[in-house]
Amino acid sequence: MTKQPEKFYITTPIYYVNARPHIGHTYTTVVCDAIARRQRMLGHDTLFLTGTDEHGQKIERSAAAAGKSPQQFTDEVSGEFRTLWDRMGITYDKFIRTTSPEHKRGVQAMFTLLKERGYIYKGSWVGQYCVSDELYADDNTPGTPCPVCGRITETVEEENYFFKLSAMAEPLLKLYEENPGLIYPETRRNEVIAFVKSGLRDLSISRTTFSWGIPVPDDPAHVIYVWLDALCNYATAVGFGSPDPKDQQRYEHYWPADVHMIGKEIVRFHCVYWPAFLLAAGLPMPRQIVAHGWLLFEESKMSKSRGNIVRSETILEVLGADALRYFLFREIVFGQDGSFSFDALVQRFNSDLANGLGNLASRTLSMIQRYFGGEVPYPSATIAHTPAEAAISKLAGETITEYNRLFEAYQFSRALEALWALLSAVDKYIVETQPWAVAEKDDRDSRSRLATILYTSAEALRIISALAHPIIPDSTSKIFTQLGLSDIAKTDLNTLRWGQMNVGTRLGKIEGVFPRADKSAIERMQQMEEERKNAAEPPAIATTAAGAATAVATAPLPSAPAAAPTAAPAPVTNQITIDDFLKVELRVGTVLTAEKVEKADKLLRMTVDIGTEVRQIVAGIAKSYAPETLVGRKVVIVANLAPRKLRGIESQGMIVAASFGEEGQPALASFLEEVPNGARLK
Repeated sequence: MTKQPEKFYITTPIYYVNARPHIGHTYTTVVCDAIARRQRMLGHDTLFLTGTDEHGQKIERSAAAAGKSPQQFTDEVSGEFRTLWDRMGITYDKFIRTTSPEHKRGVQAMFTLLKERGYIYKGSWVGQYCVSDELYADDNTPGTPCPVCGRITETVEEENYFFKLSAMAEPLLKLYEENPGLIYPETRRNEVIAFVKSGLRDLSISRTTFSWGIPVPDDPAHVIYVWLDALCNYATAVGFGSPDPKDQQRYEHYWPADVHMIGKEIVRFHCVYWPAFLLAAGLPMPRQIVAHGWLLFEESKMSKSRGNIVRSETILEVLGADALRYFLFREIVFGQDGSFSFDALVQRFNSDLANGLGNLASRTLSMIQRYFGGEVPYPSATIAHTPAEAAISKLAGETITEYNRLFEAYQFSRALEALWALLSAVDKYIVETQPWAVAEKDDRDSRSRLATILYTSAEALRIISALAHPIIPDSTSKIFTQLGLSDIAKTDLNTLRWGQMNVGTRLGKIEGVFPRADKSAIERMQQMEEERKNAAEPPAIATTAAGAATAVATAPLPSAPAAAPTAAPAPVTNQITIDDFLKVELRVGTVLTAEKVEKADKLLRMTVDIGTEVRQIVAGIAKSYAPETLVGRKVVIVANLAPRKLRGIESQGMIVAASFGEEGQPALASFLEEVPNGARLK
């Protein structure tokens, strides 16, 4: 009996349709696409899901501002996402829309299941609500800013259905303890655990103040709140809630998901709310939730308000999809924030792709065409084989193992670094063996030597292309075709090894894969972005965390650099109002690490857990506090000031300290009571 392939189910977040897609959405999507492509090359039964989140008050308002119905508005923007993914060759297997009948049916089934199991009750709520983040700001008062995006909240009073999130704290903590790999990376796991330990409140899961959503079963005056609606897509897409036996069979086969890929700004929703819903419903848990960092544009976070959004189409039209894909994987350390600029993109394109892979393919294939009539030559196992070939074949084997290990650990940048080290070794090998010089000698031994050199180069090119294919699929497919090989996507990565190149294979038509880009490429992309920025766009309020551009957040908590020690105490002057004070957001945090900044006598670099995230803070307190004395200490930070670099290190918050003495010696603010991380000072 033939063994059935293992299943692998991966998802992107569903992207919110209040604005058109940009490079942030692309980052998450191409990471999932590369993982899915590789899983297929490993022989696994792979399902890759993406889609759009289309309900909520923001959509209703955005549609009205655009003079369109919500359905027309969502149809247009959702279509743009799908068009972009198709243009980029994204190999998604299913595209879900939350306005689809299958999703509506599944969400209502989930609501009913949770209610039957005693986790949903009806109540009323009055308080502050942020439309931008679809967030109930429980600690806010009227006129105060949202703790996530900083926008002024609205006062809302309405009847709601509530989910008993408060009852899920212990089950969630047990889940995290028993499944340490559930949340990746570990920093996000620690943030989630700290958040749950700080206490959970019951969660509103319905609204009555707008109608653009899925009606609550048997109570159509309520629509199901965006979070329960949106998160259920991962299960409804594979058949949850369907009465059709085929859908039920599909759900049993693919659920649970193997990987939910998200951005760090929606960790709470996917790592607290979604597992809580599943636990309460008695349903299997996803195997892993992976959170990556934000994508910055020339060191500033991309946002529509700043006007620094980069559209993927701009890069596609000038350099192609593989240029963007390679840059995102190679330049950005996965899990951390990464920086994008057109200059860096073109530099990486020229150095690694045009001068690297493209040049290796061109010179190897051109010489095979010239010296062997376009057929891959037979290598010699006798006098023409030297330690140089043995070194390349050994390195290739080691690279296959190391590349696979790093890729599976989400260390994509290091995986590509290892692969390009093999490429550089082959380049060096060609320079040192000088096949063009060997070809000038008209004797049998030289001919055999030349065949060995070019076979070695072609075989290395085959292995490099096969491994890199999930990341740069278009160019590697072209290289395989030029090598005279079959569909690269059908390469079995389980058995990939040195020596599998078919000698005597006739090459295909040789063409340049990566033509070098000049300075005009940067200018063209900048001009195109300026034109797109000035073009009319549908009005949009903000990007929700449910379907956020998971690599690009919309107005999260800004942060600020540490202040230098101030002068001696002075009389209190310049009185402010309570409204002025409320603009300053003070949060409690615990110092996780502390170290001195090199070549800076006064500066310490710290990481501080503020409940919902871990901030890096640079503070001028090194002369007053030894680093080791700060670890584990509770501190207060100013959380809503703009970030700034000190000695090349970005400070994401300001430590609050009293200043006294003639030299302005700092004394950190602290507490006698145990105060949870993230608590706000008022």
